[in-house]
Order: sequence, then structure tokens, then C-alpha cells
Amino acid sequence: MGTKIIYFVRHGETILNAKNIRQGPDGSLSEKGRAQALATAKRFPKYKGRPQVIIASPYERTRETAEIIAKELNMKVKYCNLLVERRNPKEIIGHEGGEPEVRKIIDRIDKSFHDDNLRVSDEENFADLKERARKLLIYISRRNAKRIIMVTHGIFLKMIVSYMLYGDKLTAAEYNSLSYFNPINNASMAICSYTHHWFKKNEWKLLVWNDLESGNFK
Repeated sequence: MGTKIIYFVRHGETILNAKNIRQGPDGSLSEKGRAQALATAKRFPKYKGRPQVIIASPYERTRETAEIIAKELNMKVKYCNLLVERRNPKEIIGHEGGEPEVRKIIDRIDKSFHDDNLRVSDEENFADLKERARKLLIYISRRNAKRIIMVTHGIFLKMIVSYMLYGDKLTAAEYNSLSYFNPINNASMAICSYTHHWFKKNEWKLLVWNDLESGNFK
């Protein structure tokens, strides 16, 4: 039996986050976002119990966040496309969230009860995102490192944890409810564990959600 601890970190605030503008792969951290990332970086132990690897989404905002953490811990960053944010519909990228047409699309895909395979445009839909979360958990389970930092994005992080809790039975309705009622702040963490058992089913646990202050690194 062996247990891994995974520290999922949402990227720091971006300039576009502050303006409530929907993003694609581009979008750098704001000054506040860089400060948030550094504050999170300083919470990790540098000696006993230190993380062994940092893996990040290759998007600009996650790269910047991961590099700030890596510099503080004197580590290098690895990148993995499984950690990228959900691809937004092309119609809303670069637009402010309060615009009527943007709000209409977001309400439909994020806040309504809909079929698991609903696709409004060219976005990554629920079924796509769920499958990517499944692949990420397999990827984590096969890594040798016991303490892993993963820098990712808010929507996908909610999907990762939702899939941990429900597995293949997760529906779009359940995911949207969990997503709506469980916000994840910029530069906060979801701390999870994965335990490999020899004689029973392997086990994922959510230990801490939206953690900004507690310093729970046990």
C-alpha cells in the first residue's frame, strides 16, 4: 500500500480575471496574481515533506504561477496538456462575462441541467472534460512521486475532484451543482490523496478544498 499527496493549485489572478473576461490559452497574471502565487509558494516545506515534482498546464497563467512556485522551491516545472482549462466556445473568448450573449451561453453550459453530451459550439463539453479528468487520474496513479504539485485551472479542477467523488457515474447535472456551490479562489489549493491498495479498490480522497491559509501539508 502506498499513498500519494497531490496539491492542486489554481493559477493566480490574471488581468482578464479581474475584468471578468473569458480567456483562452493566453492571459498573464496581474500584479495581485503574482503576489498570490508567491504566497502559496511560501507555504510549501523546503526540506522534510517537500514536494518532489511540479506539473503545470502550459497556458500562460499557469506557467507563470508554476514558475513562481518552482523558483521559491528551487525546482523545475514539467508541463502536461491534461491540466489545461476547459476550452471555451469561440463566441465568448475575449468577451466580458456580463454581456447578454456571453451570459446566455455560460448559463446554458454551466448553470442549467442538461444532457451530458450538450455541445453549444466548439467548446470542450462535459463529456470531453470528464474523460480528460479520468485520464489525468490514471496519469497521477502511474507516477512514482509521492508528493506532487499540479498547477491547473478553476473549471477543470472542479471536474477533477467531481470525478474523484463520483467516478464514471458523474453526470453533467451533478457536476454543475458541485461547481456552482463550491468556488475555488485564485492561487488556492485542493489537497487530495491517492492510495494504492493490494487487495481492495484504490482510493482517492479530497482532504482540503479551496485552501488559502491552513497550511495543511500533512
